[in-house]
Amino acid sequence: MEINKNIKIYNTLTRKVELLEPVNNDEVRMYVCGPTVYNYFHIGNARAFIVFDTFRNFLKYSGYKVIYVQNITDIDDKIINKAKEENTTWDNISRKYTEAFFEDIKKLNIEPADIFPKATQEISEMIHLIEELYNKGIAYKTENGIYFDVTKFKEYGKLSHKNIDELQSGIRVEVDEKKKNPLDFALWKFSKPDEPSWVSPWGAGRPGWHIECSAMSSKYLGGTFDIHAGGIDLIFPHHENEIAQYEAARNQQFVKYWMHNGFMNIKGEKMSKSIGNIVLTRDIVKEYSAEVLRFFILSTHYRAPMDFSKENLESSKAGYREIYYTFQRIYQLLDGKEEKKMDLKIDKQIYDFKMQFIDSLNDDFNTPKAIGIIFSVLNAIKTDVNKNNVDRCKLWQKLLYEMCSVLKIKPEISDIKKEIKELVDVINNLRKEKKYNESDALRKKLLDDGYALEFTKERTFVIKEMK
Repeated sequence: MEINKNIKIYNTLTRKVELLEPVNNDEVRMYVCGPTVYNYFHIGNARAFIVFDTFRNFLKYSGYKVIYVQNITDIDDKIINKAKEENTTWDNISRKYTEAFFEDIKKLNIEPADIFPKATQEISEMIHLIEELYNKGIAYKTENGIYFDVTKFKEYGKLSHKNIDELQSGIRVEVDEKKKNPLDFALWKFSKPDEPSWVSPWGAGRPGWHIECSAMSSKYLGGTFDIHAGGIDLIFPHHENEIAQYEAARNQQFVKYWMHNGFMNIKGEKMSKSIGNIVLTRDIVKEYSAEVLRFFILSTHYRAPMDFSKENLESSKAGYREIYYTFQRIYQLLDGKEEKKMDLKIDKQIYDFKMQFIDSLNDDFNTPKAIGIIFSVLNAIKTDVNKNNVDRCKLWQKLLYEMCSVLKIKPEISDIKKEIKELVDVINNLRKEKKYNESDALRKKLLDDGYALEFTKERTFVIKEMK
């Protein structure tokens, strides 16, 4: 398969939209920040997970081999505090919410990462990286742990595009820390009584949060990999510190392209525990399908902020309904057959739609524009469906399947049950005999069971309603 070499993405590091040119030609190595497993993940987390899962899918569709790594932070202050709240051990908390994470991403049709490194299983790798920094005099020891000296890394602030003085002015200093500089951050934290700890050259303790991603990403993706992604809130300090740690130790570029998705707000306000407006993903998927939730998130450009509300989700559900209904019409028109090998180039209009769709995603992964192309396709399909144009609908079906599969919003369509088909035949015969009251009563019965009928000159479509 010919590789799509026209993909452009916005690079936070350069603040420019750049052509994607992977280090290893036809292979994209990608690292996405994963969960800290102390609770169920919320809709803001889900946005990042869905966006970059979909981007990976587009890369594969474009012909690239993708190596996708996502970390699991299974030791952290939040985990320790949660264990105290629930009167259990930190590893019980980690285990519980790691299992929940895998359950929930499955419900969202998110493909698992190729590698899910856990922080507690990679301690030796982190210690090795800290040793490199310590031996170079870039890290120093205090009574609380080992800290990174930001003044020893000249490019500190290059991701957030601020210098050290600007960053210092906006930081709150923890008075109990014996740091040289307020921006200096922990690489290794000495353990307190009753806290989990690991042996290190400096004393028993556990890693700081930032070091795990530098160590694990470089271990599994090698030096200078292609894409590091996550939420915009991770730019500073997390991703800034990741760069500093790696590049100060190894003297080479850490990552070529940095991708960040925008905030998910709740009715115009930032999600916050203090406000109490956190919305858990596992609660939402009880009411809405994965396809609707993905459609909702992809309807806004990934870099823009977006607003979560029941009203907005219902609006997305209404929009997605037309995709779901069109799939059913084509499925029934073609008797459930899927033509996978058809060449869309034989029809200029259909092929042009395909190229417009790809061009939209090539342009900094513009999923709202791509979805707009899908709706243009839906409108065009109606004419051929109503005319019972089977040959052309085979091409439309392949295009629609292809586009919706890339965004992972393709619904599962199944055969209509035999008893429903028989009832539809009775309704059609009653209509031919102009017994409309009787046919309408049977239509209402079907509608109450979740099936709507659409009559055309050529056939009757049985449309299963969305839940």
